[in-house]
Amino acid sequence: MPYAYYHRLSAGRRRVYRRSDSIDSVVVPRLAELRPLTRDLKEALLSENRSVVATASQALADALTRSLEVEPFEVVVELARPRGSRSELHGLYEPGSSGHRARISVWMRTAQRRQVVAFRTFLRTLLHEVCHHLDYELYGLRESFHTQGFFKRESSLYRQLVDFGAE
Repeated sequence: MPYAYYHRLSAGRRRVYRRSDSIDSVVVPRLAELRPLTRDLKEALLSENRSVVATASQALADALTRSLEVEPFEVVVELARPRGSRSELHGLYEPGSSGHRARISVWMRTAQRRQVVAFRTFLRTLLHEVCHHLDYELYGLRESFHTQGFFKRESSLYRQLVDFGAE
C-alpha cells in the first residue's frame, strides 16, 4: 500500500517509488567484520565525545560501503539536533555531486535537553541515511523515497548489525 503522496507523483516517479518499495532487505556480506564496529560505536556514544563518535561512525560507514561495494560517503556527527517549528532533524543525507563525496550528518544530542541519544536511536538514524545512499549507489534509483520497502531495508540493516549473539 503506497503512502498518500504516491498519487501526486508523475508516472516516472511512481516507477521509482514502486521499485524502491519492492526491495525489502539489504544483504550485507562479511557481517562478522562489521559487528565489532557496531559495538565500537555503542561504546563511543557512551563516551559522550563527538570526535570519538564521529570516528566510530565513519569506521562503520567505511566498512559497510566496502562490504556492499558502493561509493564511500563522509559522516559528520553534530552535537545537538536543530529544531524546526514542527520537528527535530535527526539525520540528513546529501548526495555527492561533481567530484564531491556524498555526506551524511547525524546529531548525537537531543535538541531540548542536550542529552546523548540512545544507541538504538543513533544507529537507526545513521542507517536510515545510509539507506538513502544505497538507493542511489546500490540500487541505481533516481530518487530516494520513504517507502515501506525503504523502512524495511533500514530495519534489515539494523537487525544484521546488532545481532551480536549470532556470531
